[in-house]
Amino acid sequence: MKKTNIFGTGDQRKVNPDWFTGKTWMKVLSEKIKSKDQDIYHVHFEKGSRTKIHQHDGNQVLIGVKGKGSLEIFKKYGTSKSNFKIKRTERIALNEGDIVHIPAKVLHTHGSIDKKKPFSHIAINILSKKNKPYKTTWYESDFKSSVTEII
Repeated sequence: MKKTNIFGTGDQRKVNPDWFTGKTWMKVLSEKIKSKDQDIYHVHFEKGSRTKIHQHDGNQVLIGVKGKGSLEIFKKYGTSKSNFKIKRTERIALNEGDIVHIPAKVLHTHGSIDKKKPFSHIAINILSKKNKPYKTTWYESDFKSSVTEII
């Protein structure tokens, strides 16, 4: 057994800045506890930062830890894999203690909604098959009506 703590700035992992709209960093919790069935992260979104629109090949669970955030769900229109229309179908407020399940292959974005305060959540990415990497597809978009490319 190995114990770790989700708070503090030690053990930070930098994230790909192309996948976020502002400053974001994370701690990889699954490595600390040697989890084999899911990837677990504590993700910190600084003041108004959020993910770009993306989808996963497996399910994801988000648990609000600190601050106020949101999860936005989008519907895809068109057959192109990298250039298509979108429409937001749902916006869910994420507060401390809230938990939400995002099914595989659902277009979404999540992060801080307050431009003056950070937000953090635990993200649990449930692997679709044992020993298979969890795949996330990231998109460039205007967050309103169109996706223009895969990042």
